[in-house]
Amino acid sequence: MDELDAAILAELQRDGRQTNKELAEHLGIAPSTCLERVRSLRSAGVIEGFHAEVNLDAVGRPVQALINVRLHPKIREAVEGFRDYVAALPETLAVFVVSGGDDFIIQVGVRDAGHLRDFVLDHVARHRNIADVRTSLVYDHIRKTSVEVLPPEGPSRPRTGRTHK
Repeated sequence: MDELDAAILAELQRDGRQTNKELAEHLGIAPSTCLERVRSLRSAGVIEGFHAEVNLDAVGRPVQALINVRLHPKIREAVEGFRDYVAALPETLAVFVVSGGDDFIIQVGVRDAGHLRDFVLDHVARHRNIADVRTSLVYDHIRKTSVEVLPPEGPSRPRTGRTHK
């Protein structure tokens, strides 16, 4: 991953619908070089796909919530089974398998508070391995739509996390 790859990623995240010719022009490189780099990034698994960003309000799912779930027992079959089950539900936007006090954080998008209540009671809380469920309503959701490529960490870079002046 070099600076050109990072620039390609930044530009595609800004506008994934542009043509290869337009992308090459924005970057000041030959279209053949651009196409080869994009193909290489896709085959390396850096670019996983191109997606449309959907406005949840416009599709009738204006209420978002985070549902924290703790399972019992904490065995592989229970974790994988619940993960697959909840990921397949249409209300589910994201599933995070986490460490700490909870085992999962599930992001959902629903019509209203009643739909959220029904989702939690009918689909989450009644699952056989549930030990605890806590739901938090999301007031604002700020989602980054691009990921900046970080420079590789070299031996001369500080690892303390402190800013040097």
